[in-house]
Amino acid sequence: MESRVVNKGQISELLDKLAKDYNLFAPVKDETMTLFRRVSGAQDVLLDYNNSDISPKGCFLPQNEKTFSYMYTGDSLEINKPEGAQKTVLFGARPCDIKAVLTFDPVFEGVKFGDEYYSSKRENSIIIGLSCTKVLSTCFCYAMGGGPCDITGSDLLLTEIGDKYYVEVITEKGQALVDAYSQIFAKQDTAQLAKDKDELAKKLSGEFVRKVDLTGVKELMDNNFELPYWSGDDQKKCISCGICTYVCPTCHCFDIFDYTTGDFTGDRIRCWDSCMYPEYTLEAGGHNPRPTRKERIRNRFMHKIKYHLDRYNMVGCVGCGRCVIKCPVNIDITKIINDLKEVAQNA
Repeated sequence: MESRVVNKGQISELLDKLAKDYNLFAPVKDETMTLFRRVSGAQDVLLDYNNSDISPKGCFLPQNEKTFSYMYTGDSLEINKPEGAQKTVLFGARPCDIKAVLTFDPVFEGVKFGDEYYSSKRENSIIIGLSCTKVLSTCFCYAMGGGPCDITGSDLLLTEIGDKYYVEVITEKGQALVDAYSQIFAKQDTAQLAKDKDELAKKLSGEFVRKVDLTGVKELMDNNFELPYWSGDDQKKCISCGICTYVCPTCHCFDIFDYTTGDFTGDRIRCWDSCMYPEYTLEAGGHNPRPTRKERIRNRFMHKIKYHLDRYNMVGCVGCGRCVIKCPVNIDITKIINDLKEVAQNA
């Protein structure tokens, strides 16, 4: 694996060039929130941030997305699909959010049923990750197989070290981009920077305060669907607001509806939805298989630490801690995992 160096003073030049040559998505500050948006250059980009309030999953699964337009002429129905995805660079995403994109891949690029809208964006995107420099009290990525400096899923990973960024070239996409901007990605002896990165990763690994252990939890869920735990007081606090699903980088529930734009024209729209809403599983005949908060809470957490693991051999949580921060009634996935572990140990 090749490595390069970018001086901090050249980051603005790099971002300006990327914005000219690609659709560039990067972290920005919008009033009190940090989120990812398309930017026109370096002046809009925020690199000094812990983690964004909203993950960059919208780069691959937009909050609202037109899948096609239709026109009825009286004799026929004309369907027009949007053009394929443009060349895009996602810049400055943290390792947990990049790993979350990997949880999307088997869902939307399945062998039997692929999603052309997702696949087009994924194929035409380059991901430039940014290692963390701080661990928040709500972080637990280590417990989900990640880490603050993890390269998994990135095409390039930048790690801030002093007045430089140590750049790890991980994929062919990353190599092609480095070659195209070789005047910025300098070839230097990076042996010391590699050691500095390892030291940073070691330092950050000691800053996690949340102790989370998944051992035995999935096995408990495999054999105990009707655990009394799901009817406990902590779970009854849920107000079905759905904020946990919207800020979660791995949640991908969506709804589809037709929006009429005229007497004989319209658009089919895909938009984010939430399994925490009572209406999400409401069937046309009136039956709802998840009628109460108990069933919805159970489904959410079983999806994170059992169902996704069963289907794709990867946990459906990356330990970003956003749901812990944003939940208005303080439902905490790490507490639930630890509670279930205790139930498993006492079973």
